[in-house]
Amino acid sequence: MRELVLSCPEAQAEAWADALLEAGALAVSVEDADGDTEHEQALFGEPGTEPEVQAWRRNRIVALLPEGQDPAQMAAVLEGLGPEGGPAPVDWSVREVPDEDWVRLTQSQFGPIAVGERIWIVPSWHREDAAVPVAGAADGIVRIELDPGLAFGTGSHPTTHLCLEWLAEHLRGGETVLDYGCGSGILAIAAHMLGAARVHAVDIDEQAVLATERNARSNRARVEAWLPEGLPDGCSRIVVANILSNPLKVLAPMLAGRVEPGGSLVLSGVLERQAGEVAAAYAPWIALEVWGARDGWVCLAGRRT
Repeated sequence: MRELVLSCPEAQAEAWADALLEAGALAVSVEDADGDTEHEQALFGEPGTEPEVQAWRRNRIVALLPEGQDPAQMAAVLEGLGPEGGPAPVDWSVREVPDEDWVRLTQSQFGPIAVGERIWIVPSWHREDAAVPVAGAADGIVRIELDPGLAFGTGSHPTTHLCLEWLAEHLRGGETVLDYGCGSGILAIAAHMLGAARVHAVDIDEQAVLATERNARSNRARVEAWLPEGLPDGCSRIVVANILSNPLKVLAPMLAGRVEPGGSLVLSGVLERQAGEVAAAYAPWIALEVWGARDGWVCLAGRRT
């Protein structure tokens, strides 16, 4: 296969990428043309958010071409998309893409993940890995089989680790648990495997709800997954939400109201510098304190009196 490589200024990067995709490119990526040089430009937002600027000053656009596609014809679709509607520059080249076993290459990037002393997250292609402990009641080892997918929550993020470690330390068995913002369902599945009697999982994304149901079935975990409007009324002994600080603050009255008296609220997706403002949003109902921190992120937890 071949790639069309173009140089592009910041203002045109998004329009060019969209035009190439509409013209039939199999994939389009935008890269910093000054990457790995002294002129390299940082481009990022807060973890979990998009940067305000969507391109660099000087960009390299790479479009993967379908078999038989004329690169000159593909480049021609950018006519009229130059600065101020003028002609697009014709600074482009073509490079060959070596054949790869993309499935094997992708799988090699995801290995088993140990979380604390009890929990292992195991991609399906490592199911028979002798280095991964076997789940068993005697030692309390919990194995969650979870393949990377579209939904957030492969188990690699520090906020996921913090929530899993809290659940492993505090679940005693028989609790009701609500995982709000469930993503792939990893926290809900872990809660069931750690002994929760009933687990609800909620997400605003229908694909996340479907992913949670699929992952729960593959792990033989009893998890009821819902869109927010479908969640039954009632409170849970433990409510856990691993999202971001702004939605956590907006959801404070609802999430606090879902915790039964004497129950616990566990929040993550919060940067260390945001801990105070998130705790203040919940103060009328539950006093939250930092339970754990990792790589600039915190887990807040508190009990409803």
